[in-house]
Amino acid sequence: MSGPDHSRRIGPVVSSAHLAASGLPELSEVEYALTMANHAFQRWITRCMDASGAPGMAPLEVLILHLVNHRDRSKTLADIRLVLHIEDAHLVSYAVRKLSERGLVHTARKGKEKTVEITAEGAALCARYAEVREALLVELARETGFAPDEMSRLAALLRTISGSYDHAARAATTL
Repeated sequence: MSGPDHSRRIGPVVSSAHLAASGLPELSEVEYALTMANHAFQRWITRCMDASGAPGMAPLEVLILHLVNHRDRSKTLADIRLVLHIEDAHLVSYAVRKLSERGLVHTARKGKEKTVEITAEGAALCARYAEVREALLVELARETGFAPDEMSRLAALLRTISGSYDHAARAATTL
């Protein structure tokens, strides 16, 4: 008696077969993978921050904290929205306010624009996060066998795909 025939492909791994039944079913595979990766990444960054000593932070707060810490320069709210590709200014303002209440960032005004700077406590938390990340994630990622240049190529591909979604979103608003 023989087992199942694994040489036949079952089909693309998707969450919406009706969308995969298109001219490019592989795009549905990418969309499902993006969904899974996005949720796993958000779970990871919040739990890594919990382990670093700052429980209860939302994923956007974690991302903004690291961005504000980046290159030890103040950022405007517009800078944050641009780099993180966020349309809704209120989401960023709310997250910055929560970070400020925790003492992790400091806000000021530069003309009409609100600026955000990392505090010593915020920088220390980012350093602790980096230690936890190194200990728990970096080695695990190395063990996947993906070469660093493959990861960079994947990152470039994802940035390019995001541009396609942006273009399609703009087109959809004209329909």
